[in-house]
Amino acid sequence: MTDRPTAPAIPTAAGGALSPEALAIHAATLTLDTHVDIPWPETPDPRGATARCVDYPKMAAGGLRSVIFAAYLPQGPRTPEGHAAAAARCEAMLRAIRATAAGGDRRIVTRAAELEALRGRPGTGVLLAVENAYGLGDDLSGLALWRGLGACYVTLTHNGHNLLADSAIPRPDLGDGPVLHGGLSEFGREAIAEMNALGLLVDVSHASKASMMQAVALSRAPVVATHTCVRALRDHPRNIDDAQMDALRASGGLMQITAVPGFLRGPDATGRIRATVADIADHVDYAVKRIGIAHVGLSSDFDGGGGVEGWMSAADSAGLTAELLSRGYDAEALDLLWSGNFLRVMRAAEAVSAAPPQG
Repeated sequence: MTDRPTAPAIPTAAGGALSPEALAIHAATLTLDTHVDIPWPETPDPRGATARCVDYPKMAAGGLRSVIFAAYLPQGPRTPEGHAAAAARCEAMLRAIRATAAGGDRRIVTRAAELEALRGRPGTGVLLAVENAYGLGDDLSGLALWRGLGACYVTLTHNGHNLLADSAIPRPDLGDGPVLHGGLSEFGREAIAEMNALGLLVDVSHASKASMMQAVALSRAPVVATHTCVRALRDHPRNIDDAQMDALRASGGLMQITAVPGFLRGPDATGRIRATVADIADHVDYAVKRIGIAHVGLSSDFDGGGGVEGWMSAADSAGLTAELLSRGYDAEALDLLWSGNFLRVMRAAEAVSAAPPQG
């Protein structure tokens, strides 16, 4: 398969409705959204209809087969008290996700084989993650707890430097300068080694370029940017540039193009940003051409700022498939973008975890 599939486009029906062909291909694809936030501390139960962008009825309506719910930890003071509060919040959020995940046709997924088992069968897969390792404080034992609760990846930072790494967006209100560690701290390096040992994927979304490049060089397993976009198309500090993309490709890693309008395009003359699924496809096109389809995937960042015209909630997920089909991505390519590539890096992280310690 070429980096840019050349299958005939599948058009949408008149009036913007999706074609039967697009709906059929979407229904046959193992779809996975790799980054969705949950509201906190008030968290409407996703087993029923809610105002959330992602709940289980919306997933069913949109043919979204699986989702990674992230326990998001806003960066706070780098103090014992701040770290303790973040650790407590993280554990509570992971347990809340688990409490509503099991039952009915839903299952908690912690391994690649469990996600793969959904292919061609009914059921919804629920994966967990931690966004911002701030909750570790200076104690690596939290990583084993998070993995034990089901987390498949940990995002090294959020907005603001933490004890592990520099962030792409410093927080002057927390006393941040442009740089704290010059990339990863020694503790951050130890954390990546422990994540490799546990089978936790290293997520470099939000990390500074130096932090990201050092993580890619250090990690024994491929790293992933679970929600990012292409900096060449939108010059935003949260996006990754060509050199970073090349490093991901060289190391077997993965970037998941996300649906945050401000990461996809800049403001117009009136200062407004109005993004669509076509903008997501533009970023996918660029990334696929630059680093190959094996290193590109999809995510929404729903309930955390994501949502574009054509994909405003999980119920609209087929709209993104239809847009990509119209660009020439065939069923095989769509399977890679939606879940196949993420399954590959999950398997790689599990293999590293199972391997004997080096040295």
